[in-house]
Amino acid sequence: MSFKGTKINPERFHRSQIKFYAILIPLAIFMAIPLIFIFSNAFKPYNELFAFPPRIFVRNPTLQNFKALFSAMTQSGIPVSRYLFNSFIISLAVVILSIFISTAAGYILSKKNFKLKKLLFEINTLALMFVPTAVSIPRYIIIAKLGLVDNFLAHILPALAMPVGLFLVKQFIDQIPDSLIEAAKIDGASDWFIYLKIILPLTRPAVATIAILAFQNAWNSTEASLIYINNESLKNFSYYMSTLSGASGTVAGAGIAAAAASIMFLPNLIIFIFTQSKVMNTMAHSGIK
Repeated sequence: MSFKGTKINPERFHRSQIKFYAILIPLAIFMAIPLIFIFSNAFKPYNELFAFPPRIFVRNPTLQNFKALFSAMTQSGIPVSRYLFNSFIISLAVVILSIFISTAAGYILSKKNFKLKKLLFEINTLALMFVPTAVSIPRYIIIAKLGLVDNFLAHILPALAMPVGLFLVKQFIDQIPDSLIEAAKIDGASDWFIYLKIILPLTRPAVATIAILAFQNAWNSTEASLIYINNESLKNFSYYMSTLSGASGTVAGAGIAAAAASIMFLPNLIIFIFTQSKVMNTMAHSGIK
């Protein structure tokens, strides 16, 4: 469709698009300022960190903040690299297991018929109403009964309960035609084969969304380190970040906190940049408007 010889959505740049760029480019720059400030702070020397008025861009970049961060030791003698290593292992395990649990459960709830199927999904939907703080006491009781207090698994197992992940995947799998599953069964395909070769490939946008949600939940969580873990060497990097708040008023503490904040934020930014298109696709198919 065109108007006076010009397409409404031209495939290439057209002068009619200038008005949109005039609005979107300043808006994008404005929204990018907090991101620039986080990474710029990490490379600021001490005199720029405490400059007034604060500057967004660093003038004399330095790696001293990162050197101080990784050379710092806690009172118990645990290096910062240990906390960072723990966070990577926890996040990787939570992402992989959350994807498997959500997609497998979503496939069963969407394409299988059994008693209490609707009730189970309604319970999962009801669980979306509860914030983590509301279930912190029963969660602690369960962790204690399982003997996972002061255990590395205390970081992983509670994070695997993702009602929103199961909800998104189930809604996405509902879009897959039943005839496709039935045709695979007629050809002799097992449920495991259908799950690996049909369900997972066709739900990649939903899998990407689960990966983002699971990673952010595991990477940013301090609950396990504060409540379930007493052994300092088993705690994560997010917990170490929370301990820097008391030292951020000092010059050295501000530099370390700025470097740690950039490291904390960078993985979230990277994973979202590479998967944001799939996230939008998931929302379009999940019934969330």
